[in-house]
Amino acid sequence: MQHPVVIIGAGPVGLAAAAHAVERGMDVVVLEAGPGAGAAVGQWAHVRLFSSWAELVDPAARRLLDAAGTWFAPDDGAYPTGGEWREHYLRPLAELLDAHALGSVEYDARVTGVGRAGRDLLVDSGRETDAFAVHVQDRSGHRRLLARAVVDASGTWTSPNPLGADGYPALGEREHAVRITYGIPDLADPAVAARYAGKHVAVAGRGASAQGVLIGLAALARRDADTRVSWLLRRPSVGDAFGGGDNDQLEQRGRLGQEARAAAGGGAITHVTRFRTEAVVGQPDGRLTLRSVDGTEVTDVDEVIVVTGFRPDFSFLSEVRLDLDPALGSARALADQIHPDHHSCGDVAPHGYRELTQPEPGLFLVGMKSYGRAPSFLAMTGFEQVRSVVAALDGDLEAAGRVELVLPETGVCNGAGAFDAPDALADTASGGGCCGAPTSGPELVTIGRPSGQ
Repeated sequence: MQHPVVIIGAGPVGLAAAAHAVERGMDVVVLEAGPGAGAAVGQWAHVRLFSSWAELVDPAARRLLDAAGTWFAPDDGAYPTGGEWREHYLRPLAELLDAHALGSVEYDARVTGVGRAGRDLLVDSGRETDAFAVHVQDRSGHRRLLARAVVDASGTWTSPNPLGADGYPALGEREHAVRITYGIPDLADPAVAARYAGKHVAVAGRGASAQGVLIGLAALARRDADTRVSWLLRRPSVGDAFGGGDNDQLEQRGRLGQEARAAAGGGAITHVTRFRTEAVVGQPDGRLTLRSVDGTEVTDVDEVIVVTGFRPDFSFLSEVRLDLDPALGSARALADQIHPDHHSCGDVAPHGYRELTQPEPGLFLVGMKSYGRAPSFLAMTGFEQVRSVVAALDGDLEAAGRVELVLPETGVCNGAGAFDAPDALADTASGGGCCGAPTSGPELVTIGRPSGQ
């Protein structure tokens, strides 16, 4: 009996992997922990993506949808919100795959463990040929599913980085969770806006998501003058936080940076640099004091918004053999290209099954999870990853080894090598570093994902 390929996650990359598998005549089961396709995307449905529709639809998925004749392709030049991406692409694709004779998409099906059938982590024999045992918790209870291969496209959304500078929640962070939001609140929603209007809001983070939050809060402050914002930055200056502006070939990314720069320069937003949160302390009046590791305090805080990025969850992969970068938790072969401490405006080469292969034969980490804690990822990169991985699983190594991806250039710098060096940051921000005109190679920016401080 030929077992199916099991794909963990019904997000953009997981569904793209399933589309490629079905197109190649492979049985596939997609397991999604959420209640529907693109469940994580639905949690930031109000956020507009930097990429256009042309870059957000996987080629194999497009072919399947076009052939079905029931899908109306969006305008390739338009920029959807997360909600539009989900409604007009992810859900129709999932429905098509689930109805296909070779496909099955299951919801509320959380993978709790992946291992080799009948063999724990210590056993060497049989790992090349034996099936995977995928343990699943669903509405009916716990079950075990056998698979010929496992493609983990579960992403990182469920594991946001904490406010605490040590990599763990700050002292008091859990106790005061009712006043802390992780991610981008929908400030266009009157009910959400009411939570922050007229309040002192601390925002931790410096990436694209933090910039979106600053823009929203600045607009709120124009309507309610009592609204004020403390922007907490671990670095010694704002530096290159606002990206490449007009040099950014992802037009919406450049525009976001320009709008964020204007918002941050307004009177409602105060920059608090070199702030690395150690503790969240409740005040007698119910508000909060945030304390940095050097003793600096930001007081009288009503609300905290944490947009410091995400990290992968490997808890359900403890019985398979992994080779990961020790700092990022990414596929080791990718680390030098994506680590923010080791590169600034370098590009990420197109990559596939060779770079993503793990010591456990037949197991691949793809999508955002393959990048670990690195803050920058493009949907197109994920589509190319799974095209190559599925071709390799089908034995078509010629197709798997081809390069079929060209990324857009950008003037954005995300490097953190000058974390504590304000002079170096000033050099790059003024154009003396890599953030002048774009270089000849493609460069990576964040798409629909908060990035770090």
